[in-house]
Amino acid sequence: MTDTAELVVGFDLDMTLVDSRAGIVACMHHALGKHGGSATDEELWPLIGAPLYDNLALFLPEEKVEAAAQDYRAAYLIDAVDMTTAMPGSHDLLAAIHERGGRVVVVSAKVQTAITAVLDHVGLSPDEVVGDLFAEAKARGLQEHGATAYVGDHAGDMRAARTAQVPGIGVTTGPHDAATLREAGATYVVDGLADVLALV
Repeated sequence: MTDTAELVVGFDLDMTLVDSRAGIVACMHHALGKHGGSATDEELWPLIGAPLYDNLALFLPEEKVEAAAQDYRAAYLIDAVDMTTAMPGSHDLLAAIHERGGRVVVVSAKVQTAITAVLDHVGLSPDEVVGDLFAEAKARGLQEHGATAYVGDHAGDMRAARTAQVPGIGVTTGPHDAATLREAGATYVVDGLADVLALV
């Protein structure tokens, strides 16, 4: 267990601290449909947490991706934020970290405006927010803020923790199962946020 004076817990956002599945899928359908593309819910679910441009490029020609991304982001702030809910245990976990004298850093592939809008909507208050980073690149945000652990639902989050040389705590609330998280380098894998505090 980490000394409280050094406790800085990093968190992914989507499907880790918040349940954003419905809003993300709805906005992807909107953006794809507007530009002649389509995807099923089953195709979109495993992509949650990955960079928007990469996801859109799976279903649209390259020349349409930029416009589709702009349409997605506009729709997200209007519609998806209100569809997002806090994951069970998220408020209690952040409060417990703060009570122990720790800090909370959210490091996400989302852009900063979307992260802030979501956190405000669900009433979560981290100490720092870093956006527009994915997988190993997230290590920059973790190292910049002195993170001592990183919690996430995606294999990319576990690779980020490994790159930052901090314990990666995988939660199976997103599209990746325990085996996938462990294969990506998770130090621990838990079913939900209620089990995280004892590990940091």
